[in-house]
Amino acid sequence: MNLLIMGPPGAGKGTQAEGMVKEMAITHISTGDMFRAAIAEGTEMGMKAKEYMDKGALVPDEVVIGLVKDRLQQDDCKKGFLLDGFPRTVEQAVALDETLKDLGIKLDGVVNVEVPLDKLMARLTGRRVCRGCGASYHVIFNPPAEEGKCNSCQGELYQRDDDNEKSVGTRLNAYMDKTQPLIDYYNEKGVLKPINGDQDIDKVLTDILDTFK
Repeated sequence: MNLLIMGPPGAGKGTQAEGMVKEMAITHISTGDMFRAAIAEGTEMGMKAKEYMDKGALVPDEVVIGLVKDRLQQDDCKKGFLLDGFPRTVEQAVALDETLKDLGIKLDGVVNVEVPLDKLMARLTGRRVCRGCGASYHVIFNPPAEEGKCNSCQGELYQRDDDNEKSVGTRLNAYMDKTQPLIDYYNEKGVLKPINGDQDIDKVLTDILDTFK
């Protein structure tokens, strides 16, 4: 099974990706891990990517596609894979389609974990961090025993600047604006599988697995 997973910040995409990889016995390909591995191994594409990253510049699409192509040809991908974090634009999706065609690989589906905007806002603005030990809590999903205090060291809990409503709203709007064309692209190709992410974590995973039985 060859899949791709998408989802906005706060949708639990990472958690679902872990579950899918375990239950479906496929290889997880996250762009971050792929970059680090290629650079560590000193591959041609890895070194090209490093040149841009060392300058603080964005890695061009053709280099990223080259990295993805190299990764998909490795033995552990023959049993199936889950692409996570790529593509991010329609242009990248088109390039990925061409690469998969060249390699004789069929994309079986695109999982899109959906959660209403207000629920995402609550999830992302609810995080609290301990000033003392750095422990992380959530006012809804993982509250401390005593409000405002860390369970471990009794340190003060605070909200990071990038977790406030304004910052979170900016991130979500940017994601939606950039990703909607990609959602439309895969929907038109008939491979998009919308999954309700606004339910229990285990139920979300069950729905995903049932979709690809």
